[in-house]
Amino acid sequence: MVLTIMDFPEIAFNYQKAGNIGIESIRLKDLYTRAQALESTPIKPHRLNFYNLIFVKQGSGKHLIDFIEYRFEAGSFILVHPDQVHAYDLDADTVGEVLLFTESFVDQVLNNIRMPGFSPNHLGVNYQPVIKPNDAGLSSCIGLMDELSKELSNSDRDELILMHLFSCLLLMLRRERNETDQNTLSSGQMDKLNRFLDLLYNNFTTIRDASLYADKLHTTYKTLNQVCKKGTGQTAKQLIDAYTLLEAKRRLVIDSCTTQQLAWDLGFNDASNFVKYFKKHTHYTPSGFRKHYSRSNS
Repeated sequence: MVLTIMDFPEIAFNYQKAGNIGIESIRLKDLYTRAQALESTPIKPHRLNFYNLIFVKQGSGKHLIDFIEYRFEAGSFILVHPDQVHAYDLDADTVGEVLLFTESFVDQVLNNIRMPGFSPNHLGVNYQPVIKPNDAGLSSCIGLMDELSKELSNSDRDELILMHLFSCLLLMLRRERNETDQNTLSSGQMDKLNRFLDLLYNNFTTIRDASLYADKLHTTYKTLNQVCKKGTGQTAKQLIDAYTLLEAKRRLVIDSCTTQQLAWDLGFNDASNFVKYFKKHTHYTPSGFRKHYSRSNS
């Protein structure tokens, strides 16, 4: 089977189903059941505009995230960011649940609970979306997941209780996660990195010069590079290229647009420049990447 545009839906958060709170819990069993009935299913690549935090209580397999397969086992947590392309590897024996939550809910948590910045960066060289806590940490995380699910199912659920439970879960996973580089960033450096990434996500089609981003952040090119290297292992320019290429790959697979249209959408003057840029970094032409990905998932 060759994957087509219809196989890659973009899915929005259902605020009505989540009681307009911005966080919802669903069992993997229910996802599996739903996958049997729907034409576009969670087991096929799709793009979200919200976070998924998947907890696998029983079972093992692999989870596709932005064209890379990550293996998981029982006791694993898998964090998927908004806009990432991902697909579940589900079967009837997989047991667990998924927390679905929005960026605005995370922002509320950060503002109200005053917890450290939530910024696991999927552009870093050491990016690893699968977190496997040790036995003690896993026991605590399972308890917090259970309490979150219980509060979410309560007709009188309290948003503040949800935020506290959620922040505790994030802090536990943050401690279990190997993010030694990010943990050495000061709060000011973390803020600068997050502001740079926000600017990058919103301007990558028009700005690919790291110096211009430094100007917008009222800092020097050298300082921006130091923060990026310390927090992600890559320079500002490498992060710009990494995100541009990642978004190009996503759109090549999700959208049915031509290479020329994609080049224009991504801010390149002509298609030939885009093809050279893409091939230099990936060793594929854009059309070659699309064909290769379709073959590998057929």
